[in-house]
Amino acid sequence: MREFAYQRAAGVRDALAAVADDTGARYLGGGTNLVDLMKCGVEEPTRLVDLRRLPLDGVHGTPDGGLVIGATTTNSDAAADPEVRRRFPVLSQAVLAGASGQLRNMATVGGNLLQRTRCGYFADLSQPCNKRVPGSGCAAIAGVHHNHAVLGHTEHCAATHPSDMAVALAALDAVVRHETLDGTGEIPLSRFYLPVGDRPDRETALPPGALITAVVLPGSAAGLRSRYRKVRERASYAFATVSVAAALDVRDGVVRDVRIALGGVASRPWRAGSAEALLRGTRPTADRLRACAEEALVDAEPLRDNGYKVALARNLIEAVLGELTATEEDR
Repeated sequence: MREFAYQRAAGVRDALAAVADDTGARYLGGGTNLVDLMKCGVEEPTRLVDLRRLPLDGVHGTPDGGLVIGATTTNSDAAADPEVRRRFPVLSQAVLAGASGQLRNMATVGGNLLQRTRCGYFADLSQPCNKRVPGSGCAAIAGVHHNHAVLGHTEHCAATHPSDMAVALAALDAVVRHETLDGTGEIPLSRFYLPVGDRPDRETALPPGALITAVVLPGSAAGLRSRYRKVRERASYAFATVSVAAALDVRDGVVRDVRIALGGVASRPWRAGSAEALLRGTRPTADRLRACAEEALVDAEPLRDNGYKVALARNLIEAVLGELTATEEDR
């Protein structure tokens, strides 16, 4: 591992100034992704700016019934918070589906959103990877890609976003708050992650040097019946093969509101907007749920060895929506 300096930030402005003064500096939350990448030589920061003592943790209510989750809140604390579990159960379920208990105890909410979108080739310095070295190529396209993207990928990258939390946040229309030396800002999660395009190394819309301070869950999504389901290759400590975060409001037998986001299928959490439109304002019959699931994957372009993901995602969407729209008699 390359030698680096270490600095414990005394405040938000102190952290921002440290990164602004050193272009090779990186923020350090729990370090569960960054430190791993440093060990294999993918990341070589000149300085780590430790954020763990900044007053950016905790979960607080908002006047509209939403929640603000501080960026340095651990994943475990976010998942266990009573108000998160009561108002936004899909988020608690998603966080608990990620990594292991030990990692959740260290990983932070802000760090989770900024973990690198990656596959096995990203960490293998002997292989070409456009995320690691722009313009070098993508070994996965012709190589091992059975667990890669079927939506939104390009010839430049087909890696899938690893965060379970981000998929739930996408379904909830969450907003990411950040701060720079020029002031504060907010980015809806729907615009936070950039499309792959021809520069997959550029992953988020955060301004240079920006520090995530909180994630805001809007009151409009509070109390919706919601669920997170994840299919993976082993029972724990594995990225999603396919995952679904869904939240519904069904009144008088009609779907008044619906949010569907997919994980494991694209370089970012994939919001199924056209599928939502097909279901919103209708009665959730079996045929309608099936049509909604099919619509969510209508633009899928599987690679040579991952076409199974399309059918898997359809079936998972249909199953989750069926569970959420079931009446008490059905259950």
